[in-house]
Amino acid sequence: MADIDTGLNAWQMASNHNRMIDFQATAAAQSPSREGAVELAFFGSSAFRITTPTGVTVMVDPWRNHPSRAWDWYFHDFPITAVDIGVSTHAHFDHDALHRLDASVLLDRLIGTYSFGDLKIHGIADKHATDSSQAIYDFKKILKHFHDTDIEPPNNPRSWDHCLMVIETGGLRILHWGDNRPNPPEEVWDWLGEIDIVLLPVDNSRHVIGFDAVDAIIDRLDPKVIVPHHYYIWDMTQRQSTLQVPNQWLDGKWDVTLIDGPKMTYRRATVAGLSRAIHFFGDHVAFDKQAWFEAGR
Repeated sequence: MADIDTGLNAWQMASNHNRMIDFQATAAAQSPSREGAVELAFFGSSAFRITTPTGVTVMVDPWRNHPSRAWDWYFHDFPITAVDIGVSTHAHFDHDALHRLDASVLLDRLIGTYSFGDLKIHGIADKHATDSSQAIYDFKKILKHFHDTDIEPPNNPRSWDHCLMVIETGGLRILHWGDNRPNPPEEVWDWLGEIDIVLLPVDNSRHVIGFDAVDAIIDRLDPKVIVPHHYYIWDMTQRQSTLQVPNQWLDGKWDVTLIDGPKMTYRRATVAGLSRAIHFFGDHVAFDKQAWFEAGR
């Protein structure tokens, strides 16, 4: 008998896209540049849900464990979560669990522009970070030794391609950096343009990029707000992930706010007065961790 869990699994969902039909009725009158309240919710690892002023929800980079189950990063896979749109920046297990979303639209490694109502998502094709010289775990060496895989661009395998995601809504421009290399070509910086909020991978292990690279990206973008992600959370992420907390980087910064919860609401008017403010969600995630843990037993 064929494996019914092979391939896309939307056909197994009991939900429908009635919400999108309702949004669609007024979509033409909406604009991403119209100012309004934008909610950013952290789901751990590199997963964020963005809610537009009209209520459209976008989840970027939901995570899962490696399909081989030979080296789990998380105590369980991403909780099944209902959103309108799912987005993945690249084909790595800690970013590509679109099948864990109950979504009407899936945008896997988007290159180009998707627009709907008061939302615009622009995907810019580039490459995954590959410099592990500052990391405590030399993943490039391991991949070459055990799998004979050369991840250096331009001839890297598909999973080491990457797409930067610029999400525009409520008059704000939010950049999900994902695991992108810190030194993309000059035209990529031009395409990124002005960024209000940047979501950057930061942890003490320097798993994706080193602290100097993080700072160089910030210097180049000069964002209003920086939100760290891709770090260790004690009751969600396993030690064998090699991820750590980002306190060493945070300790050297002056404008750090520990968000008291898993969600933050932003408006263009309030963000405009900020400069390189760091908003850190810590261990807070926007799902019930206890229920998630029990369900995965």
